[in-house]
Amino acid sequence: MELICLTVPGEEGGVRLDSFLAASLPELTRSAAARLIETGRVTVNGAAASKSARLSVGETVSVTLPEPEPAEARPQEIPLDVVYEDADVIVVNKPAGLVVHPAPGHPDGTLVNALLYHCGDSLSGVGGALRPGIVHRIDRDTSGLIIAAKNDAAHQALSAQLQDHTLARTYECIVTGILREEAGTVDAPIGRHHTDRKKMVVTDRGGKRAVTHWEVLERFPGYTHVRCRLETGRTHQIRVHMAYIGHPIYGDTVYGAKKPVPGLTGQCLHAVGLRFVHPRTGEIVDLSCPLNGEFTAVLERLRRLGT
Repeated sequence: MELICLTVPGEEGGVRLDSFLAASLPELTRSAAARLIETGRVTVNGAAASKSARLSVGETVSVTLPEPEPAEARPQEIPLDVVYEDADVIVVNKPAGLVVHPAPGHPDGTLVNALLYHCGDSLSGVGGALRPGIVHRIDRDTSGLIIAAKNDAAHQALSAQLQDHTLARTYECIVTGILREEAGTVDAPIGRHHTDRKKMVVTDRGGKRAVTHWEVLERFPGYTHVRCRLETGRTHQIRVHMAYIGHPIYGDTVYGAKKPVPGLTGQCLHAVGLRFVHPRTGEIVDLSCPLNGEFTAVLERLRRLGT
């Protein structure tokens, strides 16, 4: 069992108890929060409360989380676009829409399930039963290159490269609006949104340093094709930083326009490049992959409109 105590902040006075829990604890959905309340695992100032109870500023909400049920990802035959593979690492061109690892709401059908089928027992255990081999993640609705480790030594070496920035990741995206400068850097800390715990935001309140370097590849009426290089790797970093400077990524319904773009799976954000030091040989491995078909179709449409 795990006991968590939360104090209702000033901006959340009057919020429903189940909504407050779902916003404060990213691992909980609102329905899961309601179940905890209904089974007596939640108190407000030491007393039981209903899920619809309205909270007051300064009240203490205590939550007793049950022990998680043991879980383990299982192999599933899901097609993979393998860009590079040897005895230590595998690099895959992930399609948009594919979740990287099992999580609440996505128990299977993920990249991890596909890797377990493809690699058999040769994935590192560093990431745990649900994230074997996973060194870094890319969002479900982002496509492109992602690397996984086949043994613990490779995993630890690649994780160290993430920390010292020798594992380089390059993305291309289409943003709304026209970037006037040819290149620039966004150096702005990123942390959890204080009310919507599923979103990230530029913030000095507990935010971690985040740096994105960008350069313009092509301009269109109302849009810009951009290449981004990550210096750090925060959750949703490019999406948050581009929105922060007033140019959200086309198709991003979380940080940009809320209406999905017809014919587009997710947002126009693609991991085109991956460069790392091979954990066994010490040689530089420099990989790239083409833009996906939906991204290319958007570019072609914008080029036609611009002529």
